[in-house]
Amino acid sequence: MTEVVRLNAVSKVYGKGQSAVAALREVSVGIPKGTFTAIMGPSGSGKSTFLQCAAGLDLPTAGSVQLGGTELTGMTETALTELRRQRVGFVFQAFNLVSSLTVIENITLPLRLAGVKADGAWLAEIVRRVGLDGRAGHRPAQLSGGQQQRVALARALVTRPEVVFGDEPTGALDTMTAREVLVLLREVVSTLGQTVVMVTHDPVAASYADTALFLADGRIVDSMSMPAAEKVAERMTRLGAWK
Repeated sequence: MTEVVRLNAVSKVYGKGQSAVAALREVSVGIPKGTFTAIMGPSGSGKSTFLQCAAGLDLPTAGSVQLGGTELTGMTETALTELRRQRVGFVFQAFNLVSSLTVIENITLPLRLAGVKADGAWLAEIVRRVGLDGRAGHRPAQLSGGQQQRVALARALVTRPEVVFGDEPTGALDTMTAREVLVLLREVVSTLGQTVVMVTHDPVAASYADTALFLADGRIVDSMSMPAAEKVAERMTRLGAWK
């Protein structure tokens, strides 16, 4: 299968000398196109650093990162910003919506920033798929938390990115609403062929993915295909996540 993201011997060290902290240690992994991958591990295991390096938000100290065949290492910040805007979608725990903009204006914001006109048919399909029909003119304050995260997901999809990165995207939602968002993420993988990489601490969230990768002390220590929530929870316990 074609790999959308490839990390080769990626290490990330913060600080220097005695105070240096290794967040990632020689991580090598490929994320296949059209798959849903959950990144799991205890607090401090390197999950967020993995996402930041894979998405071009941060550059590794050593090793290389490729996104869609493009080598990110050595790119200027301007080039990286352009690449992220055009080829990567992001969904965070905080919805990061602009309160003064309507739903449709928030969704199309990445296109406006890039000076690109929205594809009307694609925009309408995304709005329908994420269940925001009839809400296009609403502002974030008029929406529930789940609806706001749907706006954020639609915004991540509007540029037709090669990969969507989620950093605890259901972390601020109640159980029922979180499940709805996870079903949506699963659907965009299964029906649109989207690639999703999601950092999560929640075994139930991980169970929606095709593969779970487990990080501990900055290394990938295990992977699990078709991860069931109870198996993920048991594996996390053995990583020391919930001692």
